[in-house]
Amino acid sequence: MDVLTRAINSALFVSHGIREDTQIVLHMMGGNGPPRRILFDGSRLGGVRPDERSIAGQIKSVMKNEIPPIGNYVQCSRGISHSGGGPEQTMAEWLRDGFKCYLLDASGFPSSNIESGDKMGFFLSDDLPMNDNDKSQIGGLDRVSLGEMWLQGHSCIAIVHHILDSH
Repeated sequence: MDVLTRAINSALFVSHGIREDTQIVLHMMGGNGPPRRILFDGSRLGGVRPDERSIAGQIKSVMKNEIPPIGNYVQCSRGISHSGGGPEQTMAEWLRDGFKCYLLDASGFPSSNIESGDKMGFFLSDDLPMNDNDKSQIGGLDRVSLGEMWLQGHSCIAIVHHILDSH
C-alpha cells in the first residue's frame, strides 16, 4: 500500500496545492478477483490530504465497493472513481483520447527525448520491472529511461514532472 500512496502523493500534490492537470490510475491486479482501476483526478480531487494514511484510507474505501464494468468509471468520492479493467483498457482509452504514451524503463531512450504535449501518459510498475505479460498488455510503447538505476515509482513520477515542467 505504501508504494501506491507515495505514487499518488508524488503525482498529485505540490506545496500548498494539487496538480490540477494530472491524473493517476492505479491498476489493482492482485488477489483473486478481476482487475480494478482507481482513478485520482487532480482537477476534481477534494477531501484528500497529502499524507500516506489519508490516501491509504481512500484506496481502502474504494476497494470495499463492487468492481464496476470495464470502461464504466463510478465516482467514489470527489475526484476518485474506479472501474474494472487492467492496463490494456487504460492504454486503449488513452490512445482513443489522443494521448502520447510512454513506458518508463531503465533500458529505454534518454528522458531528454520525450516529446512533450498536452496529453501524455506514462506507465510504470510498482517495485518490480514489468514482466513480458505486463508489457504485452500495453503494446509496443516508446520506452523512456530516467537513468540506469532502477528507481522507486514515486521518484520516477517526481522526475517526470520535473522534466515536463521544464519544457
